[in-house]
Amino acid sequence: MTGEQIRATLKKYSLQSWSKQKDINPISVKEAEGIYFWDYDGNRYSDMSSQLVNMNLGFGNKQIGDAIKAQVDQYCFVGPGYGAQSRAKLAKKIVELMPDNIGKVFFTNAGAEANENAVKMARIVTGRHKVMSRYRSYHGASFGAGNLTGEPRRFALEPGIPGFVKFFDPYVYREAIRFETEEAATAYYLEKLEEQIRYEGKDAIAAIVLETITGSNGVIIPPQGYLPGAKALCEKYGIIMICDEVMTGWCRTGKMFGFENFDIEPDIVTFAKGVTCGYVPLGGVAVSKEIAAYFDDKLLSCGLTYSGHPLGCAAGVACIEYYEEANILENVARSGKALGEQLERLKNEHPCVGDVRYIGLFSAVELVKDKETREALVPYGEDPSGVMKSILGMLKERRFMTYTHENIIIVAPPLTITEKQIAEEIAKLDEVLGVVDKEYI
Repeated sequence: MTGEQIRATLKKYSLQSWSKQKDINPISVKEAEGIYFWDYDGNRYSDMSSQLVNMNLGFGNKQIGDAIKAQVDQYCFVGPGYGAQSRAKLAKKIVELMPDNIGKVFFTNAGAEANENAVKMARIVTGRHKVMSRYRSYHGASFGAGNLTGEPRRFALEPGIPGFVKFFDPYVYREAIRFETEEAATAYYLEKLEEQIRYEGKDAIAAIVLETITGSNGVIIPPQGYLPGAKALCEKYGIIMICDEVMTGWCRTGKMFGFENFDIEPDIVTFAKGVTCGYVPLGGVAVSKEIAAYFDDKLLSCGLTYSGHPLGCAAGVACIEYYEEANILENVARSGKALGEQLERLKNEHPCVGDVRYIGLFSAVELVKDKETREALVPYGEDPSGVMKSILGMLKERRFMTYTHENIIIVAPPLTITEKQIAEEIAKLDEVLGVVDKEYI
């Protein structure tokens, strides 16, 4: 098929997510390597969001591909009740990478299923039914994970499942209060969280679910002491702390897992995306030794046909080995520093840039109409004039491929990116922000 035939066939026969179908115009991808991919006309695009913040090791990783091929030659599938070497090896590797309190892994197909099964386990173990998560969270779009999600993508599921309760992120930049220190902000947010726990009934709450760092909703990095404080509240009230590491796991933030930046040990960790870098779908739920022991004599009422799919697990083993052997964390530290310096420059030079937030190679550029008032470039949940769509279009014209959410541009390139490539790509973003300065504020 030609690129145009692919595009026309998709438009006629396939529904595309998060889109008005009459507006879709997908780029037909012919080949890809590293941080780049090419269309059928030979145009090269730079993947500055790692697709959906999942292709941490970029396109064309031979080590992962070879591991998948070897598993295909052995067998593609046996059910989760049978022993598969790739499944066994990956479970062991993941538990060994986790804190000492983590005991076992339950495999899923993706992050949404991981979060749903984590919630189910927390409810079973505690005997409680309420689950708290944040307004600016995204935990998946299936029915259970969609109810866990706090941002507008949950609206299509409402009225939803009873027992899902929302609270506010520690979003210091957008807070009406101007805190003198991060610690002061932490004290405020933790006091409000504890108040809400009491108002909801402390003995009714099974779990608090947190994206360790809020992802697509703005790369909101928690202030100093917030996550340890939230963990202390969970321990005080017998609540299970679930850290959603679907985006922040697997070296993205400069640590193997995002929570390692904040000196906490979650009770449950959910993961997906970078565990296989998208080469085969896979996710999972890592649970504490205490939770694992609970199910020694009680039924684990969780199951999926493709739980621990051998091809996915083979890809996962190869990914973890590559992260370690290729010293990916060292590159994240080096390239992440370069990215942070470039983003700070953009913030200083462009009136439209209100804030930049970055950790490792996970970053966001927040656009405003006024730096002083911090008025967002578009209102939350609205973009009636298509401003952000236009900005995304200008980036696409320059072959800088990413996505936006609300008034925020996500910059989260593959973890193999070099400092030179960062400079080349941020120059494109710089150019677009110059247009935004003149035309939209």
